[in-house]
Amino acid sequence: MTRQRLAIEHVIQSSREHLTAEQIYFQARRELPSLAIGTVYRNLNQMVEEKRVRRLTMPGSADRFDRFANPHPHLLCPRCGCVFDYKVDGLQDFLQQKTGVPLQSYELTLCGLCPKCAAKDKASE
Repeated sequence: MTRQRLAIEHVIQSSREHLTAEQIYFQARRELPSLAIGTVYRNLNQMVEEKRVRRLTMPGSADRFDRFANPHPHLLCPRCGCVFDYKVDGLQDFLQQKTGVPLQSYELTLCGLCPKCAAKDKASE
């Protein structure tokens, strides 16, 4: 594995956030100042193909990358733009039962205020 790939993977795996390619690029450049943005995109595409990370397509914003490649829902806050993992036990089984189709994967993004934005709203009432 190349030094560039290691740096990119380290940024993703050590982050609790779902970073954009640009955010990954800027963080990885701290370790490798000569890193090119094209290298980041190329490696991210390979990592998605290898199922090492998951690409999240977010409405109205840049794709994000998730360190957990397994299918799981996400919550997108329309106010601050944060993306969170959202756990729903038995969701894949439920979806398979309702559709009658053996699912290989799924994408589910819920939109709603994150706890910080919801707390700000409540405090301003």
